[in-house]
Amino acid sequence: MTTTEPDLSTDPDKRLSGSGLGRFSDRAFALLLLGAGLSVLVVLAAIVIRTTIDAWPVFQYMGFFDFVFGTEWRAGFSRTEFTGEYGIFPFIYGTLYVAAIALVFALPLAIAVSIYIVHYAPRRLKTTMSYFVEVLAAVPSIVFGLWGLLFFVPVFLHPVTKFIAGSVGEVIPYFSSPVANVNYFHAGFVLAIMILPIITAITREIIATAPLPEQEAAYGLGATRWEVIRSVVLPRSFSGIVGGAMLGLGRAFGETIAVLMLVGGSQRWDPTRVFFSGDTMAAHIAATFQDASPETVTALLGIGVVLLIVSMIINMLARAIVWRFGAVGSDAL
Repeated sequence: MTTTEPDLSTDPDKRLSGSGLGRFSDRAFALLLLGAGLSVLVVLAAIVIRTTIDAWPVFQYMGFFDFVFGTEWRAGFSRTEFTGEYGIFPFIYGTLYVAAIALVFALPLAIAVSIYIVHYAPRRLKTTMSYFVEVLAAVPSIVFGLWGLLFFVPVFLHPVTKFIAGSVGEVIPYFSSPVANVNYFHAGFVLAIMILPIITAITREIIATAPLPEQEAAYGLGATRWEVIRSVVLPRSFSGIVGGAMLGLGRAFGETIAVLMLVGGSQRWDPTRVFFSGDTMAAHIAATFQDASPETVTALLGIGVVLLIVSMIINMLARAIVWRFGAVGSDAL
């Protein structure tokens, strides 16, 4: 009985398997991926280090905690020393407040739209809605800002908020008058429309990948569609929904032009009223950077450093939430 040896010259997979060329290619590809991963860390570290070095003089002048928690911003005009007063807490408050308003409105609507697209919409409508969600995500922020400032806010939103202030505001001071045309609430609501397609696109994909056997098992036990969504789909999609929400929140934190047009640009703050004109960190940087003196430019860089710190803290909290609920879900299974 004779055996035929395989012809390695005609089989590329067998020719490379275990050979020196195959091992070298594998190591080279691994190093390439490592470099791609480390490049993200290098870019982030370069941004943090460079901005921190440039902003360090204002931290020394004011003290870091006085800079962060101070409530008075009075820009100086010196080129060689600090003469102003720089407290950015109103801007931090405005950033967190506007982003929170945006997330409160955008997240429930994004989840509802995603569930409808995946589980309820007819096939043709599903494709159309998915397309329009993606198109809405590509609209530039300046378009949202102009649309909100010139049309949506004066025509639709402002009359509603004035009505709320005139009726509910007499009972609940949080909604009291006066209602400026540009304020925290108006900026947050338009920002919610901006981040809605981002959260929806991610949430839709996560909900679509919920384990089908578990859904079929629930249907087999007599569960209704809503019960399957509530008991199987949403718990299985929770970590992805949180990830989508954090991505939208990151867009809300860093949004500049649209918020600049709609938040009011006031350096004051009032936590007891929702229809109050204020400012955010990114919007304040954009509004004042061009005409700022050298000492104020340093202070604006300090705002950028604090914005990075706040964003990283929010992302770490989101990671902790995802890990916690993921661990709970694994234990339950």
